[in-house]
Amino acid sequence: MDSVQAIKQRFGIIGNDPKLNRALEKAVQVAPTDISVLVTGESGVGKESVPKIIHSLSHRKHAKYIAVNCGAIPEGTIDSELFGHEKGSFTGATQTRSGYFEVADGGTIFLDEVGELPLTTQVRLLRILENGEFLKVGSSQVLKTNVRIVAATNLNMIEAIKKGKFREDLYYRLSTVDIHIPPLRDRKEDIHLLFRKFASDFGQKYKMPTIRLEDDAIQLLTKYRWPGNIRQLRNVAEQISVLEESRTISLATLNSYLPNANDSNLPAVIEKDSKKGDFSNEREILYKVLFDMKSDLNDLKKLTLELLNSDDSDKVQEENENLIRKIYGTNGEEVEEETAPVELLPPHETRSEKTSEVPKDDKYHFAEEIEEEETLSLQQKEVELIKKSLERNRGKRKAAAAELGISERTLYRKIKQYDL
Repeated sequence: MDSVQAIKQRFGIIGNDPKLNRALEKAVQVAPTDISVLVTGESGVGKESVPKIIHSLSHRKHAKYIAVNCGAIPEGTIDSELFGHEKGSFTGATQTRSGYFEVADGGTIFLDEVGELPLTTQVRLLRILENGEFLKVGSSQVLKTNVRIVAATNLNMIEAIKKGKFREDLYYRLSTVDIHIPPLRDRKEDIHLLFRKFASDFGQKYKMPTIRLEDDAIQLLTKYRWPGNIRQLRNVAEQISVLEESRTISLATLNSYLPNANDSNLPAVIEKDSKKGDFSNEREILYKVLFDMKSDLNDLKKLTLELLNSDDSDKVQEENENLIRKIYGTNGEEVEEETAPVELLPPHETRSEKTSEVPKDDKYHFAEEIEEEETLSLQQKEVELIKKSLERNRGKRKAAAAELGISERTLYRKIKQYDL
């Protein structure tokens, strides 16, 4: 049996990570059997090397080896690609075609991205794994095949099974032996070795001197997370080899080729109780409304006292006009048409009642000169203002309404209400 080191040299695998060595050992051990193998790992870690190793070390090495990217074949044609079809079985089927399982009889089929297979195709694949039988699309004749299946996926298959995207029975048939390839960030000692190999290859390919990293650039190279794994590392090495004139690469130069190299890998703090903040905002808005209402009430109280203590009819008229505008709006439209007139001034109270309730030294104490029977209310002042405005404008309601700062419809309703 070939050693792991010999396998690395034969297939160009670089690295001494223990997890990688264990994965290669499992591939060598399982190769002479016909056991189905599932290779797992992130995208770009080099999963495609494992089925090649298994096929080359098996008794099927002289038969065909076919690699199929299941995620790249449209769902409508994947059954035809894998199992073949009969002439006329669907639109465009002008002749009978053999599928991959028929062509690779006696050999090995590598199903890359097996997690992307449609559920109907998964049922057909399960039947091949169980008894080697399959049907061509549009045919009722059962065919037999003897193939070794090696599958690979970068998905979490347990989660895919829970979500109903992958059959559980097929998963256990495929994963008789599970070989996991570790991501590049878990193979820190191998990162610089791989980069040097890629840099040497591209230097020979493009007939240029091989690039070399400074010490601080090497530290950045090993600390970077490499989300694209070996595929991304190879891409960066090729870019730098082609684009940089200087063959010595500094930290700043390497940093410019690594996306998000300065981002922290620490977990972000997420605010869970978002509703609490919403309630706090609503409470602040409610407080503001209440404070505004309190301020309006204080303004109304002061206006009431000023009107009670004032003998200036012009000032009274002006204040009431402003009050009407405030109640009905600056455009002359009332807030609620059916609302009864708001009484700004208090109802009639005798002087004896006032003196019994309000202390003599109260700054808002009503003047003694106010007659007991005198009653001031918004309704009376409103009537007086409407009468004066109509007289001044010779009965023209439109002009009177404009002068009062209310709509003509509101003025008409007031005239009817007060029988003017």
